[in-house]
Amino acid sequence: MLTAICIVGASLFFTGRLASRLAVEERKRVALFAEGVKYIAIAPNDEEISLATNIITQDSTIPRIITDEAGHIQDLKGLDTSGVKDVPGFLKKKMEEFRKQNPPIRVQFEFGSVLIYYGESNLLTSLRYFPYAQLAIIALFLVVVVISIGTAHRSIQNQVWVGLSKETAHQLGTPISSIEGWMEIIREELPDNDYVAEMQKDVDRLKLVADRFSKVGSEPKRQVENLVPRLQEMVSYMQKRAPGKVRISFATNADDVEANVSGALFDWVIENLIRNALDAMEGVGNIRILLEETDTTVLIDVSDTGKGIPKHQIARVFQPGFTTKKRGWGLGLSLARRIIENYHDGTIAVKQSEVKKGTTFRIVLPKA
Repeated sequence: MLTAICIVGASLFFTGRLASRLAVEERKRVALFAEGVKYIAIAPNDEEISLATNIITQDSTIPRIITDEAGHIQDLKGLDTSGVKDVPGFLKKKMEEFRKQNPPIRVQFEFGSVLIYYGESNLLTSLRYFPYAQLAIIALFLVVVVISIGTAHRSIQNQVWVGLSKETAHQLGTPISSIEGWMEIIREELPDNDYVAEMQKDVDRLKLVADRFSKVGSEPKRQVENLVPRLQEMVSYMQKRAPGKVRISFATNADDVEANVSGALFDWVIENLIRNALDAMEGVGNIRILLEETDTTVLIDVSDTGKGIPKHQIARVFQPGFTTKKRGWGLGLSLARRIIENYHDGTIAVKQSEVKKGTTFRIVLPKA
């Protein structure tokens, strides 16, 4: 962009100088025309009159209007009035335009004088506007470059996310299989132990996480589901793993709220929002999930009473790599947006946030 500005600036400077020199040359030509007009009146013979007439009629590139002292038009040069309905009005407008561009040249005769009004030739006009045309072309080029870079950048991000996700799923597969084997041995030794049952839930959760990662980058299978029991189960699962002074609640305005979702990926988004809320509250506070439906959409609000997000950071929370935590890669919310927008045709955004009071994220999905 800096290079483009320098190019346009240099072009404006040199074109301006060239236009000024060309304007001086054109005034000399009009002055020569004026001398020719004057010479015709005093030429001693027809041969010299013919020569002067030939000189002044050859130059038709500079538009001119010749008037008497009273402003009555005597002659025109370089102006095409064919097809003009109001010729007097057109010529009057041109005279005003020429007067603003250049001072008229007066030709004095014994019996009076005439005024020659002249404008710029097409060449001079084109030269004056050339830098602006160049600026427009460079600006268009820069826009195309920026769009191309942005598209390439998003494509690279997508490839990195997909590759990272599938590799993560692959790496998790082996230890999960091993843990499942050990769980079978433990279950045989302690068949009715409550801790074993909870451990099995966490193993199942690990399998679910691996399944989620494996689905990133491929078109997920969606089906119409009632979100009420799904969200209730998520709240129950996360409440058992939350600090003792954190309460997670769920509310809805209907018993049956259906949306077309990929269950595993949808749960991932909700779990990610709840975990972010837990990190923001630092062990104490409330998390509230509100599920509502309208005529056409399903609204899911995840609110917390944590530290909130400063206003200058709200626009960046969904950017890859952005995080306010000491640990983490800053990909959670970015992946959540990808899942909601690309796979569920919905939107996710920060509904409201206030420092030291809390944050509310809103998910909007099409109603099934």
